[in-house]
Amino acid sequence: MRVLIADDERMLADTVAEGLRRFAMAVDVVYDGDSALERLGVNRYDVAVLDRDMPGRSGDEVCRWIAGADVDTRVLLLTAAAGIRDRVEGLGLGADDYLTKPFAFAELVARLQALSRRTTPALPPVLEQDGIVLDVTRHTVNRDGRLLSLSPKEFAVLHVLLRAGRRVVSAEDLLEQAWDENTDPFTNTVRTTVMTLRRKLGEPPVLHTVPRTGYRLGS
Repeated sequence: MRVLIADDERMLADTVAEGLRRFAMAVDVVYDGDSALERLGVNRYDVAVLDRDMPGRSGDEVCRWIAGADVDTRVLLLTAAAGIRDRVEGLGLGADDYLTKPFAFAELVARLQALSRRTTPALPPVLEQDGIVLDVTRHTVNRDGRLLSLSPKEFAVLHVLLRAGRRVVSAEDLLEQAWDENTDPFTNTVRTTVMTLRRKLGEPPVLHTVPRTGYRLGS
């Protein structure tokens, strides 16, 4: 899952982003509405977490732009206003969900995971293929009943590959979906992560390199 966080409370935004990365999410952070619109015009995000009261263009304006644009990004609005009228107004802007500050981090994670499943077609919380079972909610991976210990990036890469079924996924697509914008596109990070993931998946080989094309899962 790729997430954009837009909140002018920098410490909160950075702390939340760091926590979400431990759940294998690729997270970009901005601190105002103008920067949020800039990122949304360049990158594809599964979910945008928007503070309603940012300086410059507000989260409300960014939410309206997303609702009117031809994008699949879901919107979760954050605000300190907890009244029913505020929540109704926020949802009326086109937001998919609403969370008041302060909030429990576990609830934010659960809401983001739920929003990510509202894609077209809808993705199940548990993905299975070739004896591999990936549970997004529990953040676990098994192969043939054996529990695997994966890093957040290995988990994210496997998630992307499972979503693709047996189709080939290019290194560029993996980089876009599993890493944030601060990653150097010319590094070997994708290849290195795939190598360690392949080793952890074990025998028989199930993660294959397709020369000059990318990677695919399949026995």
